[in-house]
Amino acid sequence: MKGSLFDRIKKKRQEPFVYDKENWQPVLRCSICNGEQVAGFKNIHTGQFKEESVIRNQRELEQFKSRCQVRELKKEY
Repeated sequence: MKGSLFDRIKKKRQEPFVYDKENWQPVLRCSICNGEQVAGFKNIHTGQFKEESVIRNQRELEQFKSRCQVRELKKEY
């Protein structure tokens, strides 16, 4: 077995997301009540949201944008 479990998890998290860019878009959902932020993908036709990860700081937000290969995320409240 090569590398530890944590090395494999870290490597997996850095791989770009593979998603249907014609039907899904990366979105950052923000709570106006408690400030919680959740990054995920929203179907542009149905409005369905698939949660990908909770964003706790700027570093995690930048990692998500990097994996989606976008510079800006649409925010929804």
